Amino acid sequence: MNLVLVGYRGTGKSVIARRLARRLGWPVVSLDDEIVRLAGKRIPDLVAERGWGHFRDLEEQTCRHFGALDGQILDCGGGVVEREANAAALRAHGRVFWLRATPATIAARIGGDSNRPSLTGAKSFTEEIAEVLQRRAPLYQAAAHEVIDTDGRELNDIATEIARRWRSSARIPGSTTPIVR
Repeated sequence: MNLVLVGYRGTGKSVIARRLARRLGWPVVSLDDEIVRLAGKRIPDLVAERGWGHFRDLEEQTCRHFGALDGQILDCGGGVVEREANAAALRAHGRVFWLRATPATIAARIGGDSNRPSLTGAKSFTEEIAEVLQRRAPLYQAAAHEVIDTDGRELNDIATEIARRWRSSARIPGSTTPIVR
């Protein structure tokens, strides 16, 4: 089984993945980093040159590959749930944790990050977050086994909670049903 982190960009997936790696002794695989390696260019450049469809194709290929492996922490890009095949590949050998935050929290966390291309093109930054998050929330919910709210919380506390839930779920036979908290 893999431990899989999904959620909108800026919810803390990458930092929490690294902290979980120290706690659990597992390697972290950033699916976005693997896409960059595969494409040979940064995500904004890839999207500008080839479009979101091509990016999503590479993301699906990456999800299938790493989702079939075991014993790793998968740090997923925010839009990984845009394709049902990705969620299925990640759930097949993993326990999926949705890191959830409000649009205000997300905007505060990612306001100055130029490595994140626009998802809508014409909206203001805050409007884009609210719109995309509203569209994706049901997709995150469908993909997740567990939900972790991250607003106003320390990343160490979140990592500790996920590690605790991970260890508890590993002891529950057939524990692939969603647990929403």
